[in-house]
Amino acid sequence: MAAHAPHENPFVDPIHPKSHRRSIEETTLIAGRTASLTLGTDALIVLESRTTQAIPFYNILWAEISGYEIIIKYAKPSTKKAIRISTVNYPVEKPDHPYTHSWVEGLLDRAYNEAQRRKRIKLLINPFGGKGKAQKWYLRDIEPVFAAAQCEVDVEKTQYRGHAVEIAENMDVDAYDVVAACSGDGLPYEVFNGLGTKPDARRALRKIAVVQLPCGTGNAMSWNLNGTDSPSIAALCIVKGIRTPMDLASITQGDRRTLSFLSQSVGLVAESDLATEHLRWLGSARFTYGILIRLLRKTVYPCDVAIKVEAATKPEVRECYRRALQDRSLPEHHRDSSDFGDADHHQNDSGLPLLRHGTVNDNLPEGWHLFPYDRMGNFYSGNMAFMAPDTNFFPATLPNDGCLDLVTVDGDISRIAAIRSILAVETGKFFDMPHVKYQKISGYRIIPKNQKDGYISIDGERMPFEPFQVEVHRGLGTVLSKTGHVYEAPGVAAKGADSA
Repeated sequence: MAAHAPHENPFVDPIHPKSHRRSIEETTLIAGRTASLTLGTDALIVLESRTTQAIPFYNILWAEISGYEIIIKYAKPSTKKAIRISTVNYPVEKPDHPYTHSWVEGLLDRAYNEAQRRKRIKLLINPFGGKGKAQKWYLRDIEPVFAAAQCEVDVEKTQYRGHAVEIAENMDVDAYDVVAACSGDGLPYEVFNGLGTKPDARRALRKIAVVQLPCGTGNAMSWNLNGTDSPSIAALCIVKGIRTPMDLASITQGDRRTLSFLSQSVGLVAESDLATEHLRWLGSARFTYGILIRLLRKTVYPCDVAIKVEAATKPEVRECYRRALQDRSLPEHHRDSSDFGDADHHQNDSGLPLLRHGTVNDNLPEGWHLFPYDRMGNFYSGNMAFMAPDTNFFPATLPNDGCLDLVTVDGDISRIAAIRSILAVETGKFFDMPHVKYQKISGYRIIPKNQKDGYISIDGERMPFEPFQVEVHRGLGTVLSKTGHVYEAPGVAAKGADSA
């Protein structure tokens, strides 16, 4: 008879080594006369006289003894894109017995694993998000999840553009664990920049995890960290989210310094996004429309560029990604200690990190070389993989590798090649296209030329059409993710050979 695969039996407790596995009796709680609750491999097994139910540990939000009952609240799928809160409760004969409390604690340990329980959440609602439906989605889809998980939630509506910057700048970071934005990608951008203006900016950005509850037209942050644009499923992901250091980039332009968490673009993508604001009624189709129009025109955006390259070819990029997948060190080790003062990151918390490469107004950093890029069609730098559903522009991005992923495409490629590029993004073949240049970089300067005006997009926000410089800070920010080290997007597998 063939041997069983490890953990094939759902009643086996995976937490303990094989030689010390608890017996079924030691992981089972008898509930009344007709039911038992058993801690299985990855689910709670609810066995009644005529039915058996398996509730994944990930879906379990809370469990407690109340009087002579055990009450367990969990997230139950109601549709493919939504969950609702469900409860099971059973009588227990000895509610005060140490074993009963130990069993409940064992259940919660498995349900939360590395994630923090009972998170303290400052929740910001953009009342104009999702065509004005953000408040409705919060009350219907999000609030019940946080309540069932016994999270402490402090709700505030933003009143105007930039309000979230002020809220984050003035908040007591010791009073919260998470700032959650019920919005598109605009509020997270404001929150990061608000935390970045605090006197103890580095400590604030390390202490507070910034997350998104997808309630806007652009929900890239949730797609990357939660793998969904469902408000209720995203709420569950935040409840179970693992604290994850994330790279942030400083943008210097004129005398201003801002933080970017998502992307920067000049050329095709920036113009296709920002120049089609009047077509928001088309939804995500407006972006595709904007790109197609400009591709067919063979639009170019001349500029001068200097780049600090860390991985110059696609094989090198693949290898960087492969090594990161194999790195299972603690997430906190993925912060740049020089940005925080010492190895424990607690000695130097004042302000943002110093700029190693200066600002856009300084001389070109040592080792950087400015070169003309007169045929530039698209200059697109990303810190996350998905920029929208099914648009995995940056499949090799990682939350905290100290790099941005840079995609550049010439503006005068053939129309057929251009259209194939757009189709390839949705099919996952964009990275391998020969006319797509893909690099990992840690900084750059870009100087538009031969144009009086144009579009520069930083995290979807329009910036002045003037030179700017970017520098990456490894692990400066903090988010919540499902894994603690990768995005919820298909990556790039290592290959023996590839085109540069």
